[in-house]
Amino acid sequence: MSFKKPEEQFELIKKGAEEIIPEDELFKKLEKSYKQNKPLVIKAGFDPTAPDIHLGHTVLLRKMKHFQDLGHTVVFLIGDFTALIGDPTGRNKTRKPITKEQILKNTETYKEQVFKILDPEKTVVDFNSRWLSKLSLEDIIHLTSKYTVARILERDDFTKRYKEGISISMHELLYPLMQGYDSIALKADVELGGTDQKFNLLVGRALQKEYGQEPQIILTMPILEGLDGVNKMSKSLGNYVGVYDSPSEMFGKIMSVSDELMYRYYLLLTDVSENEIENWKKEVIKGKINPKNLKIKLGEMIVKDFWSEEDAKKASEEFESVFSRKDSIPEDIPEIGRGEFELQSNKISLIELLKKITSRENISSSELKRLVKSGAVSINGEKKNKIDDNIIIEDEMIIRIGKKRFYRIKKDK
Repeated sequence: MSFKKPEEQFELIKKGAEEIIPEDELFKKLEKSYKQNKPLVIKAGFDPTAPDIHLGHTVLLRKMKHFQDLGHTVVFLIGDFTALIGDPTGRNKTRKPITKEQILKNTETYKEQVFKILDPEKTVVDFNSRWLSKLSLEDIIHLTSKYTVARILERDDFTKRYKEGISISMHELLYPLMQGYDSIALKADVELGGTDQKFNLLVGRALQKEYGQEPQIILTMPILEGLDGVNKMSKSLGNYVGVYDSPSEMFGKIMSVSDELMYRYYLLLTDVSENEIENWKKEVIKGKINPKNLKIKLGEMIVKDFWSEEDAKKASEEFESVFSRKDSIPEDIPEIGRGEFELQSNKISLIELLKKITSRENISSSELKRLVKSGAVSINGEKKNKIDDNIIIEDEMIIRIGKKRFYRIKKDK
């Protein structure tokens, strides 16, 4: 196994990372690995509680790929056992239980999706049921004796629920210990997770010490904002880009992000260096680069990652022909101010949006639904064929219905 020098490895590993605990120990591990020509064991766990992966999840997968490209052993750990408990991180109430059948189904979908990022031939896929299901009650009692209730209750979500009198089930207290035991079973050198996972990752580090192992390094990655640039990317909020989105849908969504968010996507979703991103920012300020061109480049890079270079070019050309070329959109089209939408949040259902912009044309809801299902509706060049879609209202949007009807939403002056 041939490795890059520790300094070079460290530079790539740090890219986009929120926190490395502790940095000096990671560097020592890299030096030892380099001298002994022995790969580190890199662990990241995923509970298969939902079937779909979006770009928010791929931030962690890309960092795993960095370690993989550097020659280390990457373990994609599927928490099929811990999914039965449900990670309480960030929850203000106990999770509903998930069945083993759902877990198995979601697991198969996960494996298909993650290999759009990771190299399947270099990835160790493991399941924590392999060791957790074999623990006896005596083993579990021994494990719980290694950590105190006081420290478990230091977790923000548990502290808040306890103070507010919201119930905390006993099995939830076990979750961080089970995740920590995964690190013991795998003898992990490094564990990756989102910033919201920091507590659980530190529990693993503490438990490894108790079990006589060299403690793992903690590397946390930022939580990726969704298309709205405010909230965490989430399917339930409708501000996500799905790994299985079509090339044109994926490209159109990327083109809808703000210029500021574009740079963050470059940092966390591509291999473009931080120095190059900073140089682009300066060039944009000087007027030497059009940010739209950078956004097109970003869209093409992301589509290429999940589909192909041909799909990326095609999606870009389709978007350009439908949305960007002036001769494709009539100059005199109906306009509506963003402020005319009475929104609880910044999103609205697709059908409500279409009813609002076509209110003077007396088009029935059933006809609008038919048009959506037939693929006759697009927003900013992205086809919308799901009537239950939630749409984020942006400052500038072009809605197209059929071949000839265009509508523009504009920012209020």
